[in-house]
Amino acid sequence: MADVLRAVMDELTADPSNAWARDLGYRPVWAGSPSARVVIIGQAPGWRAQESGIPWDDASGVRLRSWLGVRDDEFYDPELFAIVPMDFYFPGKGKTGDLPPRRDFAPRWHPRILAGMPEVTLRVLIGAYAQRFYLAGRAKANLTETVRAYGEYLAAEFPLVHPSPLNYRWHARNTWFDAEVVPALAARVALALGRG
Repeated sequence: MADVLRAVMDELTADPSNAWARDLGYRPVWAGSPSARVVIIGQAPGWRAQESGIPWDDASGVRLRSWLGVRDDEFYDPELFAIVPMDFYFPGKGKTGDLPPRRDFAPRWHPRILAGMPEVTLRVLIGAYAQRFYLAGRAKANLTETVRAYGEYLAAEFPLVHPSPLNYRWHARNTWFDAEVVPALAARVALALGRG
């Protein structure tokens, strides 16, 4: 199965649609193995992650690991966690932040990659792009409502708001998140890792 993942990633890297990234010296930013139990699906790597090759290596990642209830070494252990964003390359900067992931990337590559991770029992869906794709017609009218209804998507999926420190206004308006959602997430992650 590891050979299957390697083959898919080699094909992805060599694909003509990613020639622009190769020309810039970019490598796909992701992590995973056939034994991964939890997959983190976010938007796309930021500039820092693209440069370092380390996903979630910033303040958002610190906060995410706190929500998940895991240590850094656990989060970066591909035997435990897979990190499969909606696009594996930094999409560039827009007027108000990073550009969105390419629409055709996840439909084309995610099914094959996730098929190589048969032990995954929990998909953590961070942000609207991941939620719209994976929850399809089951998502609520907006991200806040979808996250608040997290219990409807268990046990296989867990929708989250992005852990960016810049979301402090959202957290101030939605105090139920820290009180209800974060403990439920940590408990579900512990169960997926065989600790619950």
